[in-house]
Amino acid sequence: MTFIRFILSILVVVSSVAVAQARTVYVDDQLYLPVRSGPGTQYRIIENALPSGTPLEVLDTANENFTKVRTPKGSEGWVSKQYLSDTPIARDLLERATRQLEAARSELNETKEQLSTVTAERNELRDSETSLSSRSQELQQELRRVKEVSADALNIQRRNRELLEENQKLRNDLEVLTAENERLEASKESDFMLLGAALVLGGVLLALIIPMLKPTRKTDNWA
Repeated sequence: MTFIRFILSILVVVSSVAVAQARTVYVDDQLYLPVRSGPGTQYRIIENALPSGTPLEVLDTANENFTKVRTPKGSEGWVSKQYLSDTPIARDLLERATRQLEAARSELNETKEQLSTVTAERNELRDSETSLSSRSQELQQELRRVKEVSADALNIQRRNRELLEENQKLRNDLEVLTAENERLEASKESDFMLLGAALVLGGVLLALIIPMLKPTRKTDNWA
């Protein structure tokens, strides 16, 4: 029975040590907390003057008045439980709150700078949008002018084509008139030649007929 009780005590101690190892305690508002080699004031001091707020790793809480801890320097020893706290002291909390406040202020300033940058970029984009809108209107007007010029060019091209067709038609008419004139000239020359031939023939006939029409002189038989 005594052996079983001893085993249970060991299990309780081991479990309490295991739970203690997961904890972190802080030195309370005691300016000079000594770390001793054993759980009592009769043991020698192995590390002195732990400042308040020092975090200590809990190693053993089996003793009623002392807790075994590990200091930030790596020393392992015992300190009085009455000077330990599960939460940081008010000064550390204030310092932490101050650091958080400074971080929040710094973040706020960065946010303000980012907001200022975004606002400037937005204004630049707005100016760019206005400039692009004006440029778009100019391009639309230029496009309308190009379309008008293109329409005029098409009209001019169509008019040129019509004039070329009219010119070709006039050329054809001129060629027809020229051919007709040449035919008339040839016909006129032929008529002149026929008329000349007729006149010559008439002259010949007259030359033959006229002598025949003259009275014949009678021979003077009385001579």
